[in-house]
Amino acid sequence: MIAINSVEAVLLGAGACLLIVAGMVLLFLGVRARSEAAAVRHERDRLDALLRAGPALPMLVRADGGIDMPRRLADWLGLVDVARFQEELSADHGGLAPEDNAALATDLTAAQRTGRGFRRIVRPVGSPRTLLFDGARAPHDQGAGGAVVVWVFDMTEAQDQIARLEHETRRLGSAFEALTGLIEAAPLPMWYRGPDLRLAMVNSAYVDAVEGRDAADVVGRGLELVEGSGRGGPLAGAAAARDAGRPHDQVLPATIDGARRALRVYDVPLPTGDIAGFAIDIEDLEQSRAGAKRFAEAQRAMFDRLSAAVAHFGPTRELVFCNQPFRRMFAMRAEWLADHPEFDRILERMRDAKRSPEVRDFPGWKAERVAWFRQASGGIEEQWHLPDGTHLRVVAQPLPDGGLLLIFEDRTEEVQLASARDTLLRVRTATFDNLFEALGVFAADGRLQVWNNRFRALWGLEDDFLSSHPRVDMFADRVAGRLATPSRASLIVDLVRSAAIERQQRGGRVALADGRHFEFAGVPLPDGNALFTLLDITDSRRAEQALRDRANALETADRVKTAFVANMSYELRTPLTSISGFAEMLHGGFAGALPDTARSYVEAILESTERLGLLVDDVLDLTRGGEGAEIAREDVDVAGVVRMAADTIRAVVRRRRLDFAVEIQRSVGRVTGDRRRLQEVIEHLLRHAVEQTPEGGRILLHADGDAGRARIIVSDDGQGMDADSVARAFDRFAEPEIKATGERALGLGLPLARQFVEAHGGIVTLVSEPGEGTLVTVELPRRVVEKNKP
Repeated sequence: MIAINSVEAVLLGAGACLLIVAGMVLLFLGVRARSEAAAVRHERDRLDALLRAGPALPMLVRADGGIDMPRRLADWLGLVDVARFQEELSADHGGLAPEDNAALATDLTAAQRTGRGFRRIVRPVGSPRTLLFDGARAPHDQGAGGAVVVWVFDMTEAQDQIARLEHETRRLGSAFEALTGLIEAAPLPMWYRGPDLRLAMVNSAYVDAVEGRDAADVVGRGLELVEGSGRGGPLAGAAAARDAGRPHDQVLPATIDGARRALRVYDVPLPTGDIAGFAIDIEDLEQSRAGAKRFAEAQRAMFDRLSAAVAHFGPTRELVFCNQPFRRMFAMRAEWLADHPEFDRILERMRDAKRSPEVRDFPGWKAERVAWFRQASGGIEEQWHLPDGTHLRVVAQPLPDGGLLLIFEDRTEEVQLASARDTLLRVRTATFDNLFEALGVFAADGRLQVWNNRFRALWGLEDDFLSSHPRVDMFADRVAGRLATPSRASLIVDLVRSAAIERQQRGGRVALADGRHFEFAGVPLPDGNALFTLLDITDSRRAEQALRDRANALETADRVKTAFVANMSYELRTPLTSISGFAEMLHGGFAGALPDTARSYVEAILESTERLGLLVDDVLDLTRGGEGAEIAREDVDVAGVVRMAADTIRAVVRRRRLDFAVEIQRSVGRVTGDRRRLQEVIEHLLRHAVEQTPEGGRILLHADGDAGRARIIVSDDGQGMDADSVARAFDRFAEPEIKATGERALGLGLPLARQFVEAHGGIVTLVSEPGEGTLVTVELPRRVVEKNKP
């Protein structure tokens, strides 16, 4: 045996250890290489799966023209075999068309030389696919210098989608243009706001409303259609629509073309966050609504003033409105009606209040009235006879909205009046036929309509002729022979036509051939007809002739009496003048001085002769009649006349110890008349006052006036006059009046005063009470209007 020393043993052990370590290292490296290879295969498989599932397939074109492509790409190109070179991409029954292949070669060459990428869409021959070649030069760090990597995308579905999208785009573009044209041509303002609520687009109507130059100017300046800001401004509605995510509308005022208008503004949020808006001019609508409201209120106010009861029911048969007469007529409380009861309940309430007709089948009757709501067209009218005797005329008018309008007219009084009218007609007919007058009524067309028995008997006409209602000219021809003068029959025609057509009443007298006389008249009647009446005046005519003969005789006697009185007055004046003259001579001492007793006798003679002279003058004035009433026409100062009249009476006033006051105001002015007659008027009134006033009494003479007249007042506090004396004060033929001294006076002063005042166109009035005195007022116009002159 070979002995192994320790050194060798150590070396052998170290070698064995090295071998073991080397084996373990190799085993570790092998295991790691295997793991890395598995990872590489897994990554390859993953990448291959991604390539297979990806939308694109790769193709590598080397600098020498060689091509590396997967089999799937060859199938996309319609090639039988995988192409190895660029020329093989074009084939007779597949691949690229020659022009497409040439264009692709140009793109590849440009990419290899310049590194510029390219894109090209081709459609392989015989393949339904559309392919997109997206090429770029390969990176140098991949060991493919000068190569181009081309990714091929299958764009078939995308291209179809693109075509559809292009078609949809064109359609939407056309629709957008049409919508834009519609918006631009719209008569109402429309706009578009961005998310910041600033105007982005407006149409022409908006531009015109804000008086802008064009849409760009309006958008640039941000001109708002509606004035104001804040909660009530134009942006408030847009912000509300944007925040709420739903359309918003509000009514805002705006000034358009210088006029104040009411606009309903709509803001509509869009999915993009923008806001579209438009405005509708509702001014006319608001005015119409206001007008309709005012009309409805006026109509209801008018209904309340009607005597007829009115009730308005809506489409749901609920009471909408009723007037005051309705509540009164059917005894319904306002509180109950305020709840808007239905039509059925109102009918039931009418029945309970006994304000509806009594019927056996009330439900059926009520159903018939409810059917009025379904009436197609036209109104319904019927008569209700209530248990208390009331007669109602009911008119039901269906309304277009499905409602119903009811009108109740109380015709009770009308029915009663109709009954009374029928009775009156019968009474009138009986009275008409039994009148003493002959009556005939002619219509407006001239035909005889109604006549009484005396009319038929007077003219001797047959019933058949009258029943034919002859015309007035035929009637006149028929009765002409019964007149004393047949030609006067034409007066009947003229009389009837004047009453029927001209509406004038005319009359006259006619004589018949038998000697009778009739007074006739044509009277227009309220209904347009003419009443022809004839009254037999034969007896009254004879009496009238007798009275006329008697009046003529009395006038002749009066003239003889007047002439006698006038002559006697003149005859009386001659001795009266002699008596007065001799008495004045005696009183003046021409026959020597007279004792006191004789002087008082002479003064009594003078006073008596003066009174007798005045009385003679008064009698002469009265007997002259119209001649005495003749007055002069001159300018008269009334104040002066009043003073002169007062002066003439002062001596008598002093003798009677009377308080005589004269008041003359400047307003009395001047009049046109007879100075002497006016003075006589005042003197007569003053003498009458003196005669009626006892000693110690008071007499007032007052004169004033205005622009149109002068006024003279004579008053006294004497014994006064009773009513009979006042009524006969101006009667010249009245009994003599009693003076304050107890003597009887003829009393011609007041009649003469009135005669002269009336000759001046004035008036005289007298007011008196027994024991209270008398007040006489004379009113004279400034200018006298002459009578019997045109």
